Amino acid sequence: MIDTWGREINYLRISLTDRCNMRCQYCMPDDVPSVGHDEILRYEEILLICQAALQVGIHRFKITGGEPLARKGAISFMQSLRQLPGVQSMTLTTNGLLLQPHIAALKQMGADAVNISLDSLHADQFRQISGVDGLSCVLQTLVQTVQAGIRTKVNAVLLQQTRNQLLPLARLAETMPVAVRFIEMMPIGYGTQQQGWSADDALAVLQSAYPDLQVDARRHGNGPAVYYTSQKLQGCLGMIAANTHKFCRQCNRMRLTSTGFLKPCLCYDDGVDLKAIVRSGRTDVLAALRQAIGRAAAQKPTGHCFDTAGQITENKTMNQIGG
Repeated sequence: MIDTWGREINYLRISLTDRCNMRCQYCMPDDVPSVGHDEILRYEEILLICQAALQVGIHRFKITGGEPLARKGAISFMQSLRQLPGVQSMTLTTNGLLLQPHIAALKQMGADAVNISLDSLHADQFRQISGVDGLSCVLQTLVQTVQAGIRTKVNAVLLQQTRNQLLPLARLAETMPVAVRFIEMMPIGYGTQQQGWSADDALAVLQSAYPDLQVDARRHGNGPAVYYTSQKLQGCLGMIAANTHKFCRQCNRMRLTSTGFLKPCLCYDDGVDLKAIVRSGRTDVLAALRQAIGRAAAQKPTGHCFDTAGQITENKTMNQIGG
């Protein structure tokens, strides 16, 4: 599917839930309410939307939340999604706390990658950021995911308070074939209250530690990260610089919230309500969904406005939107 600006839209990020078993400061602190169960899409409704998406050329899917594994039946849903004809890629983003029992099932179903969020390797700092004492669990699960032969990535947000964690996190790629990605803080929701730092500054530190660091031109996934390799690394390092190096000209994605709202761009509150269509009872629901997905693609702007706070119209938190 081609949008108004000539970009191929082939990637859909699907949030299964706005609930999470962590309370990360930049995403959903303790005072963030969750929507009622009846408000979120049922799994069969999401699969129907995915069928329509496949019919218009979207064939790559990311499962997110909240914490997607906090929703009962998430693994069975992913198995059903991976089996839909035409699906080329299905990946999962998780905080890792609930992942271990499902590693074998993810491998068996053919999950193409697992992204594990990990902002600090310091136990006290991890607890301060996430609200839980879970670092050892996440690290054990990370190792087990790699050992299972699943392509594994680590996502770390570039926070000022974790600047001293940049190199320790990068060293994970020295001992394991993982992609460690550093992500600029999105000025959305509680992210506006946090102090981040730029991918350029982080890259300069990494280049000092790895003088032979060079761009890795190989494809590592569906997103905008720029990857780097070094002789010291089994894996690679990645930078996602949405704020300082806009990648909007290459944007290929839309986001489906857990409540069924299809967002063309993270920065704005525009979009199309797909839940109303799947619950309308109409007999031509697939055709209606295809048309609605097309309308959402037509709404995609030329670019975001994260550098101009007054123009950002999205007021939801990241757990409500989907990571």
